[in-house]
Amino acid sequence: MALRLSGLKSLTRNFSLIGCRMMSNDLGGGSGKGGGSGGSIREAGGTFGKIEAAREEEFIRRLQKQQLQELRRHLDVEISILQKEVRSHQEAIKRHKQKIAELEGKTDSD
Repeated sequence: MALRLSGLKSLTRNFSLIGCRMMSNDLGGGSGKGGGSGGSIREAGGTFGKIEAAREEEFIRRLQKQQLQELRRHLDVEISILQKEVRSHQEAIKRHKQKIAELEGKTDSD
């Protein structure tokens, strides 16, 4: 009896592995691997699932493109601000060097 049960357990284990292997790997082809389903349309698979998956991918690509554009704009603004600060600091350094030169010139003549 125990031998029969152990044989049955290994048989059912093999069937569960086969069930996992039969699932589709393409987008929209059924339930996802992440532990949850992709919704009723994607879970059903077929053409509607594939169309929905394609729309999702397109939305994600569009969102990423928009985020990259916003990041570039932000970095361009930040670069221009930093360049203005660099020019301001360079002018301040120049003024301070002139003051030092003037002070050194006055002390030499005294």
